[in-house]
Amino acid sequence: MKLQRLSLADWELFKGFFSRQPHELSVYTFANIDIWRGLFDISWSIVDDNLCVFFQDKTGCFLYFLPLGKRLSPRAIEESFRLMDGVNKNPAVSRIENVEAQDAAILEKWGYRIAPKPGEYLCLSKALAELKGDNFKSKRAAVNFFTKHYEPRYKEFFPGDKEECLALYKLWSSERSTAKLDPVYRGMLKDNLICLETLFSDYEKLGLAGRVVEVNGRIKAFSAGFEINPETFCVLYEFADLSVKGLSQYIFQRFCQESVKYKYINIMDDSGLENLKIVKVSYRPLRLIPAFIADRKNG
Repeated sequence: MKLQRLSLADWELFKGFFSRQPHELSVYTFANIDIWRGLFDISWSIVDDNLCVFFQDKTGCFLYFLPLGKRLSPRAIEESFRLMDGVNKNPAVSRIENVEAQDAAILEKWGYRIAPKPGEYLCLSKALAELKGDNFKSKRAAVNFFTKHYEPRYKEFFPGDKEECLALYKLWSSERSTAKLDPVYRGMLKDNLICLETLFSDYEKLGLAGRVVEVNGRIKAFSAGFEINPETFCVLYEFADLSVKGLSQYIFQRFCQESVKYKYINIMDDSGLENLKIVKVSYRPLRLIPAFIADRKNG
């Protein structure tokens, strides 16, 4: 199998493979592959007309998702495991991440072992844009408090905002890290800074939508997202100055109001962390999009 290192020039090729089958998980987008370049060596190959995308770091190599094509190829899967086994000292590390539900059932019939991983929360965009009813009473109150006490400027993100947004993220993550002692969560905050730097560097070429909120002429909140499919928009990033009450709820609602042409908003997974789960569930998701990991029973 001949591997190609991921580059921005691969965007159109990947888009063609993504469009061959409908997808709900956010990983089936070029943007949500490219942003990981600072943490993983990302490469790809086409086997039996299937796109295979590999992530590798010091812990090993894995498939980021199931090989993509018009049909699921056993050959592409077998060759991918053969490549991973050649890299990984421990064959148990060889696996396929982010398998969607319909494909997990097929792989299980083929003899692969399937294990669930945190799914992604899917919300109705209209509900998040309007925040009506008792379920969103506290969210409305936070937004109303913010708009009553501040004169915000909600605007499109431009590359020139990069440094100010990075400084804001470092402040936000420092405060979150101090408040949350979970080592996994603190590690995620550090990793997300590297991903965010890649996102800003490649922003104009990834087809992202980014928004910021200025308060007193300074950027105090940032959010960015992308289309997963014609019905679903994904909010990939959001952070705000924690000292400004109601700001995070404000930018989230405004971003969702802009996205009402989509029926759904994907607000990503909770990474198995209870504090993130509480925040996600507070926005009353319609359902959880399941995701799975596949490996071999003898692995």
